[in-house]
Amino acid sequence: MNAEVEDRLRKSFADHLVVDFDPDDDLEKLVTPQARIVVAGGDGTVEFVVRKLAETKHTIGILPLGTFNNLARALGLPLELDKAIEVARGGHASTITLGRVNDHIFVEACAIGLFGQTIALGESAKDMEFGKLAAKLKDFIVAKRFRYELSGDIDGGGSAMSLVFSNTASIGSNLRVSDSTPMKPALEFSVHAGGSRADIAARALKSMVLQQHEESAAQVFRFQRLEVKTRPRVRVYADSTHVGSTPATVTAETSGLKVLLPR
Repeated sequence: MNAEVEDRLRKSFADHLVVDFDPDDDLEKLVTPQARIVVAGGDGTVEFVVRKLAETKHTIGILPLGTFNNLARALGLPLELDKAIEVARGGHASTITLGRVNDHIFVEACAIGLFGQTIALGESAKDMEFGKLAAKLKDFIVAKRFRYELSGDIDGGGSAMSLVFSNTASIGSNLRVSDSTPMKPALEFSVHAGGSRADIAARALKSMVLQQHEESAAQVFRFQRLEVKTRPRVRVYADSTHVGSTPATVTAETSGLKVLLPR
């Protein structure tokens, strides 16, 4: 966001209430229950609003202004501002799928184990949250392989450094994990997404710093509901936020939200 972009947005949405983003504000107190809400920002801002308004009657327009724009890319939204504005003003509303792990909505992915810790570490580094960086780096270093069991739409188990349940093709700092899209009525489960700490760290470094994005070699399965148990218990992440530990129930919320998409 800069002065030129802000001026462009204010002119394009002169008939809208314009609000500076504040995660502590209660958005629903500012608008009517069925108001269209257009959010301009990067994945962190956009996905915060999406999670906040999930299962409401609001329709969301997205103006992707971030570094990676994982959600916008997954929805086929234009990344050029003028075209994105056209969609936000005149696109068609379509229901998209969101994910839920236990009681937490996620937009991009739920990650269990090392992959989730890598995403959280990358987000802190990108946002220069140095106070949190040391603790997340420690979590990354001490992560170990674990045993897992799946039930529900998929029955199975094995040993892994991480499990990823994705709703978008790329997550975090544009790490490629699957072919998933919120337009599908299911999530995708990636088996052994990153077989080792070195593998995941190398992929994250190439993606964040060098802008080189490798295709994931993981085997992928689609599902709508999974129960996950691990030995020992492992950290669970909804997008880049730590939300507890296993066991976990992961579901696809197929009527989670309406988003304005290109006609």
